[in-house]
Amino acid sequence: MQLTVMERFRLLEILPGQGNFATLKIVHQLKMALAPSEQEMKAFGITEDPARPGLLTIERPQAVADIPIGEKATDLIVATLKKLSKEEKLSLADLSLWEKFVPGEE
Repeated sequence: MQLTVMERFRLLEILPGQGNFATLKIVHQLKMALAPSEQEMKAFGITEDPARPGLLTIERPQAVADIPIGEKATDLIVATLKKLSKEEKLSLADLSLWEKFVPGEE
């Protein structure tokens, strides 16, 4: 699936950190696919702020990459987005993800 750098980082934030073995295995594999490679970090200008460790600067936040996401991982993302919506915790950062993963539902 075509995802921007920002969409990838947002998915990394919202994926569940708890669940059964199968869910956690899917989440782990998905996080590995979503995390930028060393080559992507250079290409997209992703650097850590030396003054504030853990804070990233991204020169090309709208850069797009094709990320392989399987059927079960897609189901997990959809369930996570729907849960956030039900709890009224969706943010503007989630809007493009909603449109990509939950098309036709409002």
